[in-house]
Amino acid sequence: MRIISVDSVKGNECLAKDIVSENNSVLMTAGTIVKKDYVSRLKALNIEYIYVEDEIGQGIDLEESLEYQIKEQCQETVREILTKYTYQTDNELEEIITIADEIINDILQQPDVIYNLSSIRNKDEGTYSHSLNVCALSVILAFKLKLPKKKVREIAIGCLLHDIGFTFITTDFSNRKMDEFSEKEQKEIKKHVIYGYSAVEKMKWLSSTSKDIILSHHERMDGSGYPFHLKGDKIRIGSRIAAVCDEFDSRVYGNLVPKMKVHDAIDFIVSQAESKFDLDVVKAFVASVAAYPIGALVITNQNEIGIVLRQNPKCPTRPVIRIIQDANGRKPTEWIEKDLTKELTLFITDTIMD
Repeated sequence: MRIISVDSVKGNECLAKDIVSENNSVLMTAGTIVKKDYVSRLKALNIEYIYVEDEIGQGIDLEESLEYQIKEQCQETVREILTKYTYQTDNELEEIITIADEIINDILQQPDVIYNLSSIRNKDEGTYSHSLNVCALSVILAFKLKLPKKKVREIAIGCLLHDIGFTFITTDFSNRKMDEFSEKEQKEIKKHVIYGYSAVEKMKWLSSTSKDIILSHHERMDGSGYPFHLKGDKIRIGSRIAAVCDEFDSRVYGNLVPKMKVHDAIDFIVSQAESKFDLDVVKAFVASVAAYPIGALVITNQNEIGIVLRQNPKCPTRPVIRIIQDANGRKPTEWIEKDLTKELTLFITDTIMD
């Protein structure tokens, strides 16, 4: 199974996973043969990517990906909780603790997990997937930094709610980048941290660590962040962790900033270590995130095209790949699998879409 963009559908692809609408009704069931005629209808429903079974995707098990597992397990519940909060009462929000505990338990069962971001997200999944990704990655980093489990739990809850202030933003920021807004609009968008903190400030069940993440996840080590331009140790560890995870996920998925490939987003975070981000947090981040996600099509330095089969937990930049096209542009007649931790002269130079 692999993920492809709807734009790349040629017709006759076999759907590997049900396509579900925003109101959770099944639009197309797994096993359906996708026709070219379906593309415009799917895009009208904000569906830009689908799961397919094809020859290229042989041997790919996306269900092993932590991102996939958490999305399947938690995304709809998070959507329901945040929707209830928006339209009903604050009491509904406390249910988010259950989601944080589920994510922590999933990660504890996989102590050597490498976080695998697909860089693919349909429009209707944006807010909820972003919160889940930031939460899961923050939990991994918090454990790597050997923080107490109670603190990890508080960080998880804060990260699930870190962007709750966007509920109160009247500016339409969907499908736009920050530099496209006027100065007045940018100021309004940045107020989401204040709005979010004000909304939860008096909630006794929410810890000060969780509240601080909502308020301070855009602060930066050099004081260039917002809302208070805090520097260094003035920024709490939970918010330092959330800052890295939020920035990374936003850059991979293009939330208010230009979209980057996963490995380029990792390089960006590393380039900002110490000046913008806590160095210890960045070190834990680099050791925790797959530079080349499972199912990604990659180009090697030997001009081959491969697909990533699985990760090497001890070496996030050197996965196991299967060659699907050799240097001469030919499809191999037999399965060729290469473990980049053993093929020391072979490395990935870039990723390609579909």
